[in-house]
Amino acid sequence: MDKSFDGAAGLTPGETREATLLPGTAEERAALVRRAVFASLVGTAVEWYDYFIFATASTLVFGELFFPGTDPMIGAIKAFAVFGVGFFVRPLGGIIFGDIGDRFGRKKALVITFMTMGISTFLIGLLPTTQSIGLWAPILLVVLRLCQGFGVGGEWGGAALVAVEYAPKGKRGVFGSVPQIGNAIGLVAATGVFALVSRMPREDMLAWGWRVPFLFSIVLVVVGLFIRFRLTETPAFLAAQEAAKKKRAGDMAKKEPVDTKLPLSLVLRHFYKPLLLAMGMRLGEAFFGYITLTIGLAYASHYTTVPNTHILWAGTVAAAGGAFTYYFFGALSDRIGRRGTFIIGAVTGILFIFPFFWILKSGNIPMVYLAYFIAYTVGVGATYAVEPSFFSELFGTKVRYTGISLAAQIPSILVGLWPMASAALLVWSKGDPWPIAAITAFTCLIGAACAFIAPETNRADLTKLDHDEHETIAR
Repeated sequence: MDKSFDGAAGLTPGETREATLLPGTAEERAALVRRAVFASLVGTAVEWYDYFIFATASTLVFGELFFPGTDPMIGAIKAFAVFGVGFFVRPLGGIIFGDIGDRFGRKKALVITFMTMGISTFLIGLLPTTQSIGLWAPILLVVLRLCQGFGVGGEWGGAALVAVEYAPKGKRGVFGSVPQIGNAIGLVAATGVFALVSRMPREDMLAWGWRVPFLFSIVLVVVGLFIRFRLTETPAFLAAQEAAKKKRAGDMAKKEPVDTKLPLSLVLRHFYKPLLLAMGMRLGEAFFGYITLTIGLAYASHYTTVPNTHILWAGTVAAAGGAFTYYFFGALSDRIGRRGTFIIGAVTGILFIFPFFWILKSGNIPMVYLAYFIAYTVGVGATYAVEPSFFSELFGTKVRYTGISLAAQIPSILVGLWPMASAALLVWSKGDPWPIAAITAFTCLIGAACAFIAPETNRADLTKLDHDEHETIAR
């Protein structure tokens, strides 16, 4: 791993000057940086573990448990609808927790989001099924899914900022890849656990086996909270707070009105162009990403001869590889730029989406593993790895949490509907995946176009983006 992880806070040649705002000696500040990066990694790992087990359960068991008495594929569509409702509240979570994070600190927001998300996931594992309590079962599932989505709405933005805002000069791509590595770890854990429980007899899995991944999440939540309570605010946020304090003192001395604009209003007024570009990039990455996370499994389960266990293990192997390629592409973006790195992934998605489904249809198991590996490690890897650094560099510090949360979560409304819509398209096309592939390729093209239009930001100074918002990258 890059040596900057060990010396980033110790006033090394690449260190940002704001690091001196952290308490303690250079060695103690370096320890704070390592703790913050680790907290970002653990937090996103748990976040995505929670989401991936819900997505996998929606494909494999929720249709039978909470929507019984229908065709299996129709039950899966209903389960995906519940999966999708969580995405509708994610923008609201992004707004509320973004406001908290921008005004009161990243740490406060991250502790609340983590608790909301983790407790909701644990409670899903305790839910009675429709056979036990009737209509209340799917209703409670929806409520907990909404709580889960609300917490996640503010989780990713904060975790990304903790990593990026601690990064030394020229290393934001590397540091920003760390929370994305948490995504890969969460996927490995989720698919791995379900790959194990899917080996149980079907009756046992439906009776109690599906609950194990959800109940196990409470252990991860306790560990994650312990780490997050020990966090210190990022140097960039502390610098922004210091500057804001001086500005308020100056305004009061001059008897001028104190600026009390909310971060959301500042984003919509001064940073709407970067917001739209980041949303377009996020849309392409997420649509292709969910092909490997849920849609590929649904297609293989109902329309191919590939066993579910092989699809789950293929996803697990691909995610394990992604943990390394995320770091690689983050480092690459520090060298060649965010735009070029993102476009590599987007073009891979465009070119590979049709062959991906052809390989699944063929039933060739070794090729299925290879297809998942290429799709996740390169197609998703090159785009997702640079989003924390790329998106963060598009917004000023006092609106950054809100800006990147909205950029990631507003497209989530469409992303959340994508698994359900794709399942419906499979029913409509009688199992032919061409409509899904065509739509995915189109969204990847949108992402590539937005990355091409966006300014190159890998040399931007995060601390100067607030100094004159009309003259910064927001233009």
